[in-house]
Amino acid sequence: MASRSDLARWRRYLANERAEAAVYRDLASRRTGDEREILLAIAEAEARHEAHWIALLGDEAGRPLRGDLRTRTLGWLARRFGSVFVLALAQRAEARSPYDTDVDATSAMAADERVHEEVVRALAARGRQRLSGTFRAAVFGANDGLVSNLALVLGIGAIGVSPTVVLATGMAGLLAGALSMGAGEYVSVRSQRELLAASNPNPQTRDALPHLDVDANELSLVYRARGMTAEEATAHAAEVLGDLAVDHSSADDVNEHLEIGSAWRAAASSFAFFASGAIIPVLPYLFGATGLTAVVLATVLVGLALLATGAIVGLLSGAPPLRRALRQLAIGLGAAGATYALGLLFGTTIA
Repeated sequence: MASRSDLARWRRYLANERAEAAVYRDLASRRTGDEREILLAIAEAEARHEAHWIALLGDEAGRPLRGDLRTRTLGWLARRFGSVFVLALAQRAEARSPYDTDVDATSAMAADERVHEEVVRALAARGRQRLSGTFRAAVFGANDGLVSNLALVLGIGAIGVSPTVVLATGMAGLLAGALSMGAGEYVSVRSQRELLAASNPNPQTRDALPHLDVDANELSLVYRARGMTAEEATAHAAEVLGDLAVDHSSADDVNEHLEIGSAWRAAASSFAFFASGAIIPVLPYLFGATGLTAVVLATVLVGLALLATGAIVGLLSGAPPLRRALRQLAIGLGAAGATYALGLLFGTTIA
């Protein structure tokens, strides 16, 4: 006979399996193609696990229970967002499966959970790849604005100047930093485009191919310069000359064309990302706060924003979001605290 603790544990597992299956079905409803099929297949596996606990409970199954708070939160997020962040959380949930050590769970169920973790990890990696460019730039740009302008505002405020001067300094820091970020991004993208343009093959070279000396085979030097061995280059050049055509879109015969995007668009994005973070420590002064009240409000607002950006970075990188959030908070407030201490020192010296 099963003990009361066994029955309670089985009911808890049953509730969680039902909730997890619902999470995957909700995620699948927001996707198409193979991602949808994969998520529905995981939901079916969770249904098999559900059947196992129902069979053990029998008449003791009782009324359906709610899943634990973590699984219910996942379900709420999946129904409303269905994003890579939900998949990242689901990946961590699968990694915490208790079935490896539970004598009432089958080895197949434990294996399923391990495989589910890898499947969800792969799906989350797809999402991270799609977000890795613009979204990462947004998070890190905003974080730069948060930390640098908070440090500037607190450092200047600690000297003992008027709130108007602090506000003006903060707005100047916002504008200077955002312009610097935008200009740097513009130069970076333009330089990369120019570098690639200089590396692209000359299209007129194709017209010269029919006139090459087949015996000398200068074309092989091109392929050797691109990384082929001498034998591979000679064989490939002979093949190309035999066809008297070069496929300039292939990886062997041209420099890959990378989609760099507009330099102006990149500059505008960097400007906006930095400014969105840099405005936060200035807000208390914009609304008339002064002295210690403004310092505390600015620090709290930036601290909350740093926790959010740190958690997002953790989810995107597959790391523990809480640990990343606390690390981001410590680094940001540490930098701001150092400048505030220097401001106090300079203020005392000036006085």
